[in-house]
Amino acid sequence: MKKYMMMAAAAVMALASCNNATSKMDDQPAAAADSNQTGSLKIAFVEVDSLMTQYEFCKEFSLILQKKGNNARNTLNQKGQQLQSAAANFQQKLNNNGFTSREQAESQQAAIQRQQQSLAELQARLENELAQETQKYNDALRDSLMNFLKAYNKDKKYDLILTKQGDNILYAAPRFDITKDVINGLNKRYKKMPAKKEEEKK
Repeated sequence: MKKYMMMAAAAVMALASCNNATSKMDDQPAAAADSNQTGSLKIAFVEVDSLMTQYEFCKEFSLILQKKGNNARNTLNQKGQQLQSAAANFQQKLNNNGFTSREQAESQQAAIQRQQQSLAELQARLENELAQETQKYNDALRDSLMNFLKAYNKDKKYDLILTKQGDNILYAAPRFDITKDVINGLNKRYKKMPAKKEEEKK
């Protein structure tokens, strides 16, 4: 799940790269890239991994998604064990001629099949709920980042802001790195989710 969230966040930030954006809120902003150094362009980049681990919104929502994922997995494991136990008992009873009639055996077999179908439906529902929560998180992250960068760039006036994750940028001089500036500014603007406790209880 964490890998999925990181990939989704990278996609969200890639959209932000198309915007003329970057931030003011830091007490010690990153050194602005001299326009003369890049021709007519003023460029900066943001490290995705650092954003995901240091932006309070990402940290909080990651915990929420992790807890929801763990709860779903535990529920499915419990239901799966119950199904396996029922199937094993049925097979043992069948092998030992434990049913008084063919109808009784067929009835119990049908009950196990219904239990199996119910488990499959539950799994699909829980996966869908988690996917919706993840999409909700990604949308909120994108909005937060885009709104921040618009305000940030009023003073910075960057022409292009890139996202850096892994080796998607092979080399960039440290002076173009505004990650710390952006994270500090985002955290200053961020207010903890009021429904955090309710979400974590689910």
